[in-house]
Amino acid sequence: MLKKIALIGVGLFFTSCGTAEFREEKSICTSTWMSKIPPRFEQEMYNSMESRQVPTGQTTCTGYGNFITCNQIMRTEFYNVPAVRTVDRNATRRDPEINSCTQNMCVKKFGNVECKA
Repeated sequence: MLKKIALIGVGLFFTSCGTAEFREEKSICTSTWMSKIPPRFEQEMYNSMESRQVPTGQTTCTGYGNFITCNQIMRTEFYNVPAVRTVDRNATRRDPEINSCTQNMCVKKFGNVECKA
């Protein structure tokens, strides 16, 4: 049940962010909830996946007259690199409040969650 409500809310949110009225209401709600639940930034370690091209040891050669051109066959190798990122620990609490506030304001002012007049 909660999953359905969340999916409907997300769907409405993505389809409704187009109007200027919606953006205005979202801006008001964002400023309100940013003061009620301020960001709490923390750095965390994570493994960043990167890739590089490495030779396989095989080559392909083509010849044109007296000239032969050889190219190494490469493959993509993936590897993890430790990295640091900054995350807002309060975003998961604040974002649903902003979305709910925005939808409620739109319903009060316009009679729908899209803020369409």
